[in-house]
Amino acid sequence: MDEVLGLLDLEQIEENIFRGLSPKARHQRVFGGQVLGQALAAAIRTVEPSRICHSLHAYFLRPGDPRIPILYDVDRARDGKSFTARRVVAIQHGVQIFNLAASFQSGESGFDHQFEMPSVPPPEELEDAAAALMKRADQFPERLREWIARPRPFETRPVILDGPGDRSPRPPFDNIWFRAVGRVPEDIRQRQILLAYLSDTTLLGTSLVAHGKGFFSAVQMASIDHAMWFHRDPKLDDWLLYSQDSPSASGARGFARGLIFTRDGTLIASVAQEGLIRPRSSAG
Repeated sequence: MDEVLGLLDLEQIEENIFRGLSPKARHQRVFGGQVLGQALAAAIRTVEPSRICHSLHAYFLRPGDPRIPILYDVDRARDGKSFTARRVVAIQHGVQIFNLAASFQSGESGFDHQFEMPSVPPPEELEDAAAALMKRADQFPERLREWIARPRPFETRPVILDGPGDRSPRPPFDNIWFRAVGRVPEDIRQRQILLAYLSDTTLLGTSLVAHGKGFFSAVQMASIDHAMWFHRDPKLDDWLLYSQDSPSASGARGFARGLIFTRDGTLIASVAQEGLIRPRSSAG
């Protein structure tokens, strides 16, 4: 967790320009949640502390290169009486790789309602996903064993524990408990950044469930866009439930949605994402 928090803590190199780094161990492309979290962190650094992010909308334009820093250029689009708007462009090799629009608001009281949390087994009755895979690590290729054994900032316990590759098709719904491993920031803005980082981890995979595929199946996967709404204070000091579904997949794209609840059933965030899910046999 300390490594992730350090990753999301940007270096300011100009009034509206920030620089972010990638983990040294990452060799292929930047994890989408990293650039999402870093871009939100850059926007937050230009907004007065009393205004909290309530929504963000982003597009992943090109794969990020983990070998070099990412520059985040913040446009202070608007500072209004009730809302603040920011636009962030992430740049590598002289081109945009990602852009984000975020809106911030000071706290207000008003109407309040939410969906109920799904009825699922508590995390104590479920198995840790990484631990379950480690029990049969000898069945997987070396690169997958390394991925399974890698330390993670969050522990995850899916209600339905699928393997990482091909499996039996089932309805496109997933409920996954997750919990931070290590210290959790006291600052609500830092918790939002951390939740944004996490929100990109499992969501797109839900669109493969109906087709019996997983992250390590013969499928080319990449996030295309990502939207997130923060409804209430994202407490991260206990288990959270990420309730996900995929209403549609077509045109080599999968669409997925997610609701994030605290253990007591409080809805703290909603997420939506579309991503590329192209069978490798037809990849161009």
